[in-house]
Amino acid sequence: MINRLAARIDAHLRSRQGWRAGATAFGLGALGAAAFAPLHLLPALLLSFPGLLILAGSRRTLAGAFWTAWAWGWGHFIAGLWWISNALVMESERAIVAMLVPIAVPAIAALLALFAALPTVVALRLFPDGWSRVLGFAGLWTLGEMARGVVLTGFPWNLVGSAWAFGALPVQGAAWIGAWGLSLATVLIACLPLVWSRRAAALGGAILLGGLAVGLARLWPEEPPVQPVAIRIVQGNIAQGHKWRDDLKLAHFRHYLGLTAGVPLPREQEGEGQVVVVWPETASPYLLATDERAREAAARALPPGAVLIAGTPRLERLPDGAAPPVRIWNSLVALDGEARVIGLYDKHHLVPFGEYVPLRRLLPLETIVPGNLDFSAGPGPRTLTLEGAAVPPFSPLICYEVIFPGRVTAPGERPSWLLNLTNDAWFGLSSGPYQHLAAARLRAVEEGLPLVRAANTGISAVFDARGRTVGALGLGQTGVLAAPLPGARAPTPFARGGGWIPFGLALGAVVASVVLRIRLQVLGGSI
Repeated sequence: MINRLAARIDAHLRSRQGWRAGATAFGLGALGAAAFAPLHLLPALLLSFPGLLILAGSRRTLAGAFWTAWAWGWGHFIAGLWWISNALVMESERAIVAMLVPIAVPAIAALLALFAALPTVVALRLFPDGWSRVLGFAGLWTLGEMARGVVLTGFPWNLVGSAWAFGALPVQGAAWIGAWGLSLATVLIACLPLVWSRRAAALGGAILLGGLAVGLARLWPEEPPVQPVAIRIVQGNIAQGHKWRDDLKLAHFRHYLGLTAGVPLPREQEGEGQVVVVWPETASPYLLATDERAREAAARALPPGAVLIAGTPRLERLPDGAAPPVRIWNSLVALDGEARVIGLYDKHHLVPFGEYVPLRRLLPLETIVPGNLDFSAGPGPRTLTLEGAAVPPFSPLICYEVIFPGRVTAPGERPSWLLNLTNDAWFGLSSGPYQHLAAARLRAVEEGLPLVRAANTGISAVFDARGRTVGALGLGQTGVLAAPLPGARAPTPFARGGGWIPFGLALGAVVASVVLRIRLQVLGGSI
């Protein structure tokens, strides 16, 4: 029955010609995006990926195959990234931004579609139908995802492996092979209908059962003791359209102060000690690093002995005649109860066209963030220790710095936890915050470290070192999330080996495909 159904689908797809083939490819790519948060409809991949290879493989020319695969990627990334338009709508009163609203997502998706088209045409060109093509395509796709994380500063959003991040159990394999390794396994399973047989069913079942066994084994041991820290995440839930209005800045600041003044005290029975109040990215409209009055107001709102870690802009005025006259950073500032700055971190991985314009001298464009002033980049990831506070060292990550596998900690001293400050208000009530949260969960599993996530409008959360949710505040909620700081685990294999592990696996899949091709074409073997 399955073979008959597959044959009918195969025949239908191969019959599509001209624009119909491109439209079908676009739709199949969009269908594949349903596997990502918040839907996590993984079965959609069983039609989306095989459909891609059938449609592109049935084209008469390599150019036809390329553009069919590109159409698939275009649909896939438009459907997965449509929430980006929300950020532009927030600033649509500015003429230059309003012009970008209808074209930004299609343009971004058009570039990202190349990372779907190139692996597809290479697999079609190098590997014959069957197991060789399936295995080779899975490896090439994973290598393409890894390239997407570095080309043009990188944008590894919605890696296929993140489709499993609806819970902790299915993503435990990331501790060994990372999100990219999960992508390799997922694409391989998704393409098995192309070679459907008992052997294919056995392989798919073995991969799924193996992942389940790994997940259960990793979740079974007793959790490490909590760290003596009481995390209090303040989610102010301030709409992006109101956030930077001059007439509302003081009200927003007082809103955060009021929520901070009411945070629960530490619960000794749960092992909590030092209170750490966390505000999201740019929660303070005032420059906490240099504004003494704002620091004093924040310190007065803190419980006795508590520290505040807050997202805030940081500005430095340059000497007269300098161009530009100021430098600005997207920063994290830590304060103690005496209003002293005891820790500082500047975001180092900036968002192109959001926080700076690449090649500004050649591109007379404005940033999405008001002011048309490029943010400066910090020196890089670091392990931050707060002076005089009983807070374990942590790795700060601002906004989308958390989406980069293997790049969330600095070389050298290993932190005890990860802290992600973000302002997902830009995304509105869309799939964006859920997809961002899925990436954060994967980083906790990959590194074997608890992760604390503070988001202005949600979703704020605390994950333990296995990616299990300790507590969360939903999208669009206002309040304070109180949770202990979970314990850290020993460095995972992925934390030690980083991207080299999934790179080796993906390259091994490609090499195995070459071996299969030689066996089929030269030795006359059968697979």
